[in-house]
Amino acid sequence: MAHFLFIDESGQDHRCSPYEVLAGIAVEDRDLWNLIQAVQEAELRHFGIRYSHGKRELKAKKILNRKTFRKAQQLTLFPPDERRSLARDCLERGDAAGIREITALAQAKLAYVEEILEICARYRCKAFASIVDAHGPEPHVCDYLRKDYSFLFERFYYFLEDRDEDSSGIIVFDELEKSRSHILVGQMDAYFKHTAKGRLRASRIIPEPFFVHSDLTTGVQVADLVAYIASWGFRAGGLSEPARHDLAPYVEAICQLRYRTTREVNGNPDFVIWSFSIIKDLGLCEGGT
Repeated sequence: MAHFLFIDESGQDHRCSPYEVLAGIAVEDRDLWNLIQAVQEAELRHFGIRYSHGKRELKAKKILNRKTFRKAQQLTLFPPDERRSLARDCLERGDAAGIREITALAQAKLAYVEEILEICARYRCKAFASIVDAHGPEPHVCDYLRKDYSFLFERFYYFLEDRDEDSSGIIVFDELEKSRSHILVGQMDAYFKHTAKGRLRASRIIPEPFFVHSDLTTGVQVADLVAYIASWGFRAGGLSEPARHDLAPYVEAICQLRYRTTREVNGNPDFVIWSFSIIKDLGLCEGGT
């Protein structure tokens, strides 16, 4: 049995996001194709055509931004069939679309994201995230993984460890700029080969990741949604930046996808560990967590 962990990030551009988030969505190999088909069918059901064909991307920062919510509230909610027809007209007409089409498309985007998170729950997906203050110290360049990666792998390892003894994990990243990809591969290699915790986790997690194009890979698109929603809406454990209240239903949905486990920590045999970890800063690299 294998679980794929599709990973994407939000807020790393240091522009306006309140938190940097490295997020992953884990899906079992036997469920992956069914999940992909369900997501694609939802796309057709809400937009009437494949929204993501051509130059358009279903990126969270575009379909869940404040402008989308404002446009969705311009008119009363359309019935699903009418909304789909109008949303398709909007996509096909472009700048010539009227207010009804524009409103319907915005409503379709929000309904689509809601269904995607429901699909994830249906196929027993689990969400993982490392959440970091976007204004904290920059990480030092070093040979080991940044804390957000090592914490994410730690939580994924615990998840796999709690499955049966044959469970393994496969890491799938959104493709980075080539030099960054080489650096990350080298850091992962050092982590999984030359640290005690890394070597332990390599018993479950395959150390060499795959890199894919996000616009062609459904799992990474879902991870992008989780990362954005966590950055702008998830607040716990000292995360004090204002949250966007319009994202509240989606925050509740990703919270339901979190994984909860217990481990012995500092003499407490039942210390609770969630798959969302909160990291104060990335100022130092981690050889292990």
